[in-house]
Amino acid sequence: MKEVKIIGITGGSGSGKSTIVRKISEVCSDFVFIPQDNYYRSASYISNENITAFNFDHPDAFDMELLEEHLAMLKRYESIEMPLYDFVHHRRRDESVTVQPRPLVIIEGLMVLHSPKIRELLDLKLYVDTPDDIRFIRRLKRDIAERGRTVESVCNQYLEVVRPGHFNFIEPTKIYADLIIPEGGYNENALSVLIPFVKELSG
Repeated sequence: MKEVKIIGITGGSGSGKSTIVRKISEVCSDFVFIPQDNYYRSASYISNENITAFNFDHPDAFDMELLEEHLAMLKRYESIEMPLYDFVHHRRRDESVTVQPRPLVIIEGLMVLHSPKIRELLDLKLYVDTPDDIRFIRRLKRDIAERGRTVESVCNQYLEVVRPGHFNFIEPTKIYADLIIPEGGYNENALSVLIPFVKELSG
């Protein structure tokens, strides 16, 4: 059986996690990407008006059991049926996507380091550390452009659940990280250390 390595990338919403993934993809093509966002639980009753009725910034918002199962399967070099999520209607889509195993798996998301069982499956744990104001601006732009949100609903959600969720559940997991990357994918010094390590890890 091939040895599979898993890299976990976490950090607050808008911290630059996806940029790190993109930088890795520029030097390593033989990997599979697992967005933790695909494992959100359905909350189809949510709208712009009642956006805080479901806390997307709480560990319970994710199907951690399924995510752990899928990571363990990929670690055993088995394929998975990864769920897909509709962020406009806040529900898991009916279809899934078949993900074939690869020597390197990259999982990215808010709560990647929260579960001890998932941490045990990770070979490298990264925390992307970016100032709150920058993260908020990035999130505001994304939610309006990609998720059909209003400025008011994004601001309300940020103040009522996103900000508390970050300080209660995400930032505390920084202590489990093997490497903390300030400013995410724009930190060239950190990337100069990370990229060679990823190349070595992926064989």
